[in-house]
This record gives sequence, structure tokens and C-alpha cells, in this order.
Amino acid sequence: MQSLPSFLRANAPWVAAGFLLTFASSFGQTFFIAVFAGEIRTAFDLSHGYWGAIYALATTSSALVMVWAGSLTDRFRIRHIGFTILVGLALTTALMSWISSVWMLFVAVFLLRLFGQGLMGHCAMVAMARWFSATRGRAVSIAGLGVAMGEALLPITFVALLGVFDWRVLWLVAAGTLLALAPLLWALLRKERTPQSFAQGSDSAGMQGRMWTRTEALRHPVFWLMIPALLGPAAWNTAFFFHQTHLAEVKGWAHVTLVSLFPVFTATSVTFMLIAGWLIDKIGSTRLAALYLLPLMAGYLVFASAQTVAAGAIGIVLMGAGTGFHVTMMATFWAEVFGTRHLGATRAMTAAVMVLGTALGPAITGGLIDLGLGFPTQSYGIALYFAIAAMLAAFAGSKATRALTSQGQSTPTPSSLH
Repeated sequence: MQSLPSFLRANAPWVAAGFLLTFASSFGQTFFIAVFAGEIRTAFDLSHGYWGAIYALATTSSALVMVWAGSLTDRFRIRHIGFTILVGLALTTALMSWISSVWMLFVAVFLLRLFGQGLMGHCAMVAMARWFSATRGRAVSIAGLGVAMGEALLPITFVALLGVFDWRVLWLVAAGTLLALAPLLWALLRKERTPQSFAQGSDSAGMQGRMWTRTEALRHPVFWLMIPALLGPAAWNTAFFFHQTHLAEVKGWAHVTLVSLFPVFTATSVTFMLIAGWLIDKIGSTRLAALYLLPLMAGYLVFASAQTVAAGAIGIVLMGAGTGFHVTMMATFWAEVFGTRHLGATRAMTAAVMVLGTALGPAITGGLIDLGLGFPTQSYGIALYFAIAAMLAAFAGSKATRALTSQGQSTPTPSSLH
């Protein structure tokens, strides 16, 4: 297998474009929007519940639109659609700076979630899965580092800036940042690698040597067996961070103490993203399906019972490991199983499920908290969820592996597409 330095030298523009897209998606992610939650609630006189309801409804609406919009990556070059999404997200962040009513807030959050959480990351991962074959896992894992960098840098930076500038001004700063990235993306993709609309012959086949359409994929049991695995990390990890103040209170820790563990989560997630990329290129994503959710199950079990910060850190390390595996797995599994020709349409469904999960998780756990069931106690149930999802994913991975093996495709093979 090609060494990492050689891989990066040979593929720098395309991997950098994927990294840029996932980093830009940060401006529509929960971890960034939540920085301004207090200011938004004050500006529009919203209760926690009302703000949460607006956020959940806007996110759910964006998930529904993703089912259609995500398929556009099968019809247009990433250079064009990625640039358009980037500019759209920039205009939306600018919109956040002058919204004056609740209905405008809903529209702005809907667009932030659609362009950022949904389409930007979807565009990046479809590009990596389509442009690379033998080193698909590595490409996906490196591109995925963009959102990890956004998670590590943007919240702390903008929280600090909130002490100096009005929150509306900072949304203009976000818009300016995105607009500055747009020409860089265009330059990186001036010679786009095997664009779908010009190179149908470069596609990689899935099970049975076929190029599965979205309709065909939806009729196959592998797709539905993987849905719990797809939904779980999006729902419960988002809920974990969304309810961080509550978590600190229940554990009896200072909020800053809990937050100090988050970089551990990010560092572990990044590390295991790269490990997952290497493993997937070695043995294939279908063979990992049975195992990759187990660290999340263990992490929530440990965190549920943790009484000390050190024990909590162990739980967060396990959760980060599972999350890192999940990010890379979900960008490669669908390409390996269903092929890449219609990957945009198929992955649009999976992206919609994940976006929907980010709406459901905080809502469900928040409702249970209101009923007196604290998140640490809920974590035992979440661990059970991941155990069941892991069993279903194991079954799906086994079925997919057998189908691929029958065509001599059970493991990644060298390809002209590095």
C-alpha cells in the first residue's frame, strides 16, 4: 500500500478539497450554532424548550430536503456543486446577522442545517468515496479531519470573541470566512478528479458486481439493518453535547471540568478516524461492521457509572474511538456495498437519517430529563441501543461480505484510482 506521504503528495488537491468542505460544514453544525444559543434566546425571548423545538423542526425539515438535494451530487461536478453549497452557507450565515423574527430564525437554522450539517459534509464524503478506490478509507478519514478541526477551534474562538463583539457581527465574520474559502475550493478542483458527469467508466461496483440505484438499495435488507447504526451516533452524541450543562450538574462537576474533556473526545475521534481508514483499505468496511459500534456501547456504560473525572475521561475516550470509526465507516460502507455510480442519491438517504438523528436525540433525551430521568441514567439505555445496533450491523456486514466475496470483491484490491 502507498505510504501516507506518497499518498498525500499524489492526491493533495483532492484530499485538501474534501478537508476544506468538511471544515466549512462546521458553521452549520450543532457545536457551532450552540455557541450563540444564549444570545439567540435572549434576542427573541425564547425559552429553552421553544428554542429546542425550533431547532429540532428546522433540522428535521432539512433532513427531508436532503433526500432530494443530496442526489444532485450524482448529476453535477463537485467543483460546481461544492462551490454553490459553500456560497449558500456563506449567505445563510450572513442572514443570521440580521434576522428580526422567529420565522426568519427558523428559515436561517433550516438553511444552516441543510447547507452545513447536510449537504457540505455529504458532498465531501461522496467525492472521496467516488474519487478513490484502493485508498478510499484513507481519503475519507483525512478529509474528515476538517470537521474535527472546526470542532476543536471554532467554538472556543467564537466564545472568546463573544466577549468583545456583538453576536450578529460574529455571524458576518463566519460569512466572510466561508466566502474566503470559496475561491480556494475552486482552485483546488480546477482539474477535478474523475468527475461523475464526465467519467462514468471510473465507477466502482458494489455487491454482485452491480451499480445499485437508490430504489434498489432501499429494497435490500443490508440498508435497513444498518439504519440503527447510522442513526445512533448522530442522535446520542449530539444529545450528549447538547445537554452538557445538565450532565455537569448531575455528575457534580464544574461545567468547565466537563468541557475540558471534550478535546480528549476530539483527539481520540481523529486518531480512530485515521486508524479506521487504514483498516478499511486493508480488509474492507463490511468486515468491520460487527465491531465498530462496540466502543460507543462501552463508552456510554462507563460514563453512566463514572463518579470521577478520570473515569469520565475513559468513557469519553471510548466514545471518541467509536465516533472516529463511525465517521469513516459511513462514508465508505455504502460505496463498497452499493457501488459509486448512484452514490449521491443513496448516501442522501443516509445523510438525511443522520441529520434527523441530530434532531431526535436532544428532543428525546430532553423530554426524559424533564420527566426526572437524568442523562447518565439514560446512558445505560443508550448503551443497550448500541449493543442491538451492533448485532444488526454485524448481520448486515456478514450479508454484504458474502455478496462481495461471491464476486471476488471481499477485500480492497489495487486500482488505478489511488
